[in-house]
Amino acid sequence: MTRPSTQVSARDRRRHLARARAILRLLPEPESWLDVGTGDAHFPGTARELFPYTSFDGLDPTPRVSYACHAERVEEAFVGQVTDPHITTILRSRYDVVTLLQHRSPVPDLRAELRAALTLVRRGGLLLLETPPAQSPALRTQLDFHGCTIVATSRHVLGQFPYTHRIIARRRRSAP
Repeated sequence: MTRPSTQVSARDRRRHLARARAILRLLPEPESWLDVGTGDAHFPGTARELFPYTSFDGLDPTPRVSYACHAERVEEAFVGQVTDPHITTILRSRYDVVTLLQHRSPVPDLRAELRAALTLVRRGGLLLLETPPAQSPALRTQLDFHGCTIVATSRHVLGQFPYTHRIIARRRRSAP
């Protein structure tokens, strides 16, 4: 088992801060935030600079998230998948913000993952997604179907792909 990396490159740090700033404009002081696929939790560790009073939790299929918790980059660590019924039951409607960022490995069922992630977001909360351009139209349709309003979108160069779409959706207060 590998220990978590402690160094964040300057490029990754800038990307993490840009993601956090996108939320800052819409929700200046979220109480709780879950980073899905957090790994070593570099994103929450960096975002904490802008959100010092927010409780960041991490969910990852590997035990790296437990090491990240020990390193105090996340407050609570959950090992598993967002689609795991045990995870969705204990974390239901717990978070003001949930992030599903693009660096996660390919997901077998994107719709199931999106549905599960939305159960973790409180009504009125935000879901931040980064996705390859080909998946963006389908995600927008699914978000609308599940009672979300898209409040911000943007296009970013990441290096792995020509660009990625960032979508921020707000779960409507009257959503099912």
